Amino acid sequence: MVVIILFYLFFPAVILYLTHKFTVLNKIGSVLIAYFFGLVIGNSGLMPDNVSEIQKNFSEISVLLALPLLLFSANIKAWLNVAGKTMLSGLLVVIAVVITVVSGYFFFVKDIPEGWKIAGLLTGVYTGGTPNMAAIKTALEVKPAVFIITHTYDMLVCTVFLIMAMSIFQKIGLMFLPAFKTNANINAEKEVKKAEEMESYTDILNKENRLPLLKSFGLSLLILGIGGGLSMLVPKDYSAVVAILTITTLGIALSLIPAINKIPKTFHLGMYFILIFSLVVATMGDLTTITNISEEIFFYVLYVVFGITVLNFIFSAIFRIDADTAIITMTSLIFSPPFVPVVASKLNNKEIIISGLTVGIIGYALGNYLGVIIAYALK
Repeated sequence: MVVIILFYLFFPAVILYLTHKFTVLNKIGSVLIAYFFGLVIGNSGLMPDNVSEIQKNFSEISVLLALPLLLFSANIKAWLNVAGKTMLSGLLVVIAVVITVVSGYFFFVKDIPEGWKIAGLLTGVYTGGTPNMAAIKTALEVKPAVFIITHTYDMLVCTVFLIMAMSIFQKIGLMFLPAFKTNANINAEKEVKKAEEMESYTDILNKENRLPLLKSFGLSLLILGIGGGLSMLVPKDYSAVVAILTITTLGIALSLIPAINKIPKTFHLGMYFILIFSLVVATMGDLTTITNISEEIFFYVLYVVFGITVLNFIFSAIFRIDADTAIITMTSLIFSPPFVPVVASKLNNKEIIISGLTVGIIGYALGNYLGVIIAYALK
């Protein structure tokens, strides 16, 4: 059992090293690599028979610890300073998410036992990202096989979306949307540097970062304790939801304290716990079960992703939002903030990086609330 625990704790560091070392692996992404290794090891017969309790505890605790750490660095003042058009564009994408998730639920997964939970997962991941999907999985107690197949389809479909965002979306958008207007007050190089810092893990263990990160981890444990305590005061069916939403709320509240908000690399530490979660959940997945899941889930994911895209272009035309802003907000919310710089470079527009990242981080904060609300409304 000690070997299993050490594997879960430290193999994500090996994955991060490999993605840093090899460009090809970096493009694939650390989360997808964690799922791959987890599925291979989980279905190889190497896992002990009595490991299920460890897996359950690791999958739940890793997400609950990650959430506050991801939110500590959220800059609410920066949210308020995002250009009006960008904020409006982000809101329109969220509206498109709700419309497609709800309508697609009735078209594709209404008759699947966990269909309403899948709707919650997709709402969370397309208004925030993988951390939200992981949190909602815990809140709604989604079966590992259903979670893995939904996330796998999500990553496959979103990869196609990303390729299109980097190649043809701008040409399509400019047919009926205004072109982006350059803002002389924006320092493009500064935007690129900030985006690179968001992705880099290289300095996370530097001497000056260790104690502040340890403090942030302690705060995350405290928040976990509060969320867990409050969850015991409500009926069991709602305890996980109360825990997740309490932890999300406290994480946002503490981000308002400058001393906490300025601790470096808290976002990266949070993402490390998301990698642990991804690895653990993947080892819980049974490939024979996954392959038997209905294809309706795939078509649901496909419908939602490209339904959001079509609706966002229509909304952007109505509200006269420029093509680059429409594309970058879609990318940030549908795919995730780390891919904003990649798409921005293909659009040949570095000015939109920070506003795109900011919209995505807002999504991280809101995704859990919206995902849970949509799921229970459909249930």
